[in-house]
Amino acid sequence: MTSIQVPINSMISEKLQQDLKDAMRSKDAVRLRTIRSLRAAIMQKEIDSRTDGAGELPYEEALAVIQKQAKQRRDAIQQYEAAARDDLKQIEVDELVVIESYLPKQLSEDEIRSAVETIISDTAAKGMKDMGRVMGAAMQQLKGQADGKIVQQVVRTALMSI
Repeated sequence: MTSIQVPINSMISEKLQQDLKDAMRSKDAVRLRTIRSLRAAIMQKEIDSRTDGAGELPYEEALAVIQKQAKQRRDAIQQYEAAARDDLKQIEVDELVVIESYLPKQLSEDEIRSAVETIISDTAAKGMKDMGRVMGAAMQQLKGQADGKIVQQVVRTALMSI
């Protein structure tokens, strides 16, 4: 008996589709709007990356699209805070909560610090001149699990203390 391999991205698409239906049933406008936005962004990325016919994004690329959407919301929140537009900021905060529910669990700052210390010892980094090498390894290892800005702050602090 052969088993059919379901692409991981189709699982993401199916989850988004099911959550979209649930949001429609419950008349949850924020969740509905956000899921539609996520689905549109993923579909656009699929269309942009096609070479011959239809194709599905690999899991990593679908996850990158969702992460990009989360980053856009975080940036908008900062801009609305600076402009004292709490009404618009709250919309972005609500959407960010929904988007983050589709992302893998984010590491705490302590977990990031521990991983960075291991990377620093593995790469034999001696100071700030090795920032690029450490950041490259850290972002590869922590991809999808940590915000790049936080990783950069932790790496910078760790390298300055060497």
